[in-house]
Amino acid sequence: MKKDFPIIETERLVLRKVVKEDAKDMLAYLSDKEVVKPMGLEPFQTEEDVLDEIHWYDTIYNDGTGIRWGIALKDSDKVIGSCGFLNMQTKHYRAEVGYELNKEHWGKGMASEALAAVVAFGFRHFQLERIEALIEPDNIASQKLVERQYFIREGLLRHYEFTCGKFDDLYMYSVIRGDLAF
Repeated sequence: MKKDFPIIETERLVLRKVVKEDAKDMLAYLSDKEVVKPMGLEPFQTEEDVLDEIHWYDTIYNDGTGIRWGIALKDSDKVIGSCGFLNMQTKHYRAEVGYELNKEHWGKGMASEALAAVVAFGFRHFQLERIEALIEPDNIASQKLVERQYFIREGLLRHYEFTCGKFDDLYMYSVIRGDLAF
């Protein structure tokens, strides 16, 4: 993976590298149980927790196993979420996409705008053939979001993850290069 962190601009957003100065903005949403529950995480308590998350973003980027962009508002540069790839398998031309967004911005099309840009970037710049999304069955909003981006539900992965003291079932969604005009 290139070492210059790519920046993606959309109509209302700038997807960029997050830095420690973004920790306060990130804590605002990562401390919200409704935001982090679908991620299999407990709410963050401190800015130090957020700095650990930022360190993880740096690690997956430097290792070439993923990339996570901060979703920043174009007009203020305030980070309101993140979106990116993890579990990148370059040998197999596939990656998993993940995202979260501050609740204040739910229902405004921001997650859709960011996800569309990240998916396009993955197909164009990482030459991915397949992008996957793993979503809890009760997360209807996220299912609708990926379906609007042409992801197809492939099946249910039973007890696929152990998070927050329980086993979670996850739907496997995917979009492949041929599903879109790339």
